[in-house]
Amino acid sequence: MTEKLKIGRYIARFPVIQGGMGVRVSAHRLAGHVAKAGGVGLVAAAGLALNSGLFNGKNFFVADREAVKIELTKAREIAPDGIIGVNCMVAVSNYDDVVVAACEAGAQLIVSGAGLPLGLPGLTVDYPDVALVPIVSSIKAAELIARKWHRGFNRLPDAIVVEDPETAGGHLGEKPENIGVGKYDQYATVRGVKDYFRETWNLDIPVIAAGGVWDRADLEYALAQGADGVQMASRFVCTEECDAGDAFKQAYLDAQQEDIDLMMSPAGLPARALVRNIDAVRQHDLDINLRCPLNCLKKCSYKEKQERFCIVTALDRAQKNDVETGLIFCGTNAWKSDHIGTVAEIFEELFPLSARDHI
Repeated sequence: MTEKLKIGRYIARFPVIQGGMGVRVSAHRLAGHVAKAGGVGLVAAAGLALNSGLFNGKNFFVADREAVKIELTKAREIAPDGIIGVNCMVAVSNYDDVVVAACEAGAQLIVSGAGLPLGLPGLTVDYPDVALVPIVSSIKAAELIARKWHRGFNRLPDAIVVEDPETAGGHLGEKPENIGVGKYDQYATVRGVKDYFRETWNLDIPVIAAGGVWDRADLEYALAQGADGVQMASRFVCTEECDAGDAFKQAYLDAQQEDIDLMMSPAGLPARALVRNIDAVRQHDLDINLRCPLNCLKKCSYKEKQERFCIVTALDRAQKNDVETGLIFCGTNAWKSDHIGTVAEIFEELFPLSARDHI
């Protein structure tokens, strides 16, 4: 069942990418230990400045850039021989800067979503060994990226992540009216993306399924349906190595299936989260009359019209254990969390020793 995962020049022992979870939920500890276990570990660049010790209240962008470098360095210390990259959100104001900082600090791949990363190859032109992995939810988006990259940069993706908006957590690359209507077929999209690159570009790149993958059965199903690997995020939250606070993890352990739903992010994208406290999240920033403190998003309804809430500070509060007014992103399967384990234990469950003989 198990196969190695080759992305660009890098080969992971196991076909698992740890999904990026912003504002220090997946920072150096989680990324490093996933890489050490044989998967691909991702530091999420979004909001790293917060709770970094570098941010003085006024230097967010400078601190964010330095925090990316520090987290990558620390992750590399945990997994000197592992594969470690950075998840960079297109929607953030300092997208270009954090992509370059990640490359400078030795990221082996850039995984990029929350918008189409149409200019990503131009940012990484001085780092040809860095693998580039866009996140899409449709064949059309993959086609657009390929055409733009080839025409503008003579470059094509090294892999594609196909994110299922019906199950994935955090920001989603689909219109809200198209989610939950029963029309989306993730694995038809996976196969369609693979066929497109083979037929149009004579290129066989790995296509990774993201969203809804929790256990070995889910992994086996994804591979049987044509995926070359899976991206898992929520499953790694309730581990000792996850960078979130204990109360954040306990919120996953306490979650019921009905607590998980869609919400609209100030970034203009639908997102999936624990919504039982969403009214308190919204009210917190209005009660203190918080004005946009960081200008962290290119487009933000809170920055522009003080609608909804400041998402980066809401996520930061949750990461630092304020689960009353903090926002907790998660996928649809987060309610299945039932204990705090380790990253190594998850990999042992996904890839038992008996299944590793030919790896």
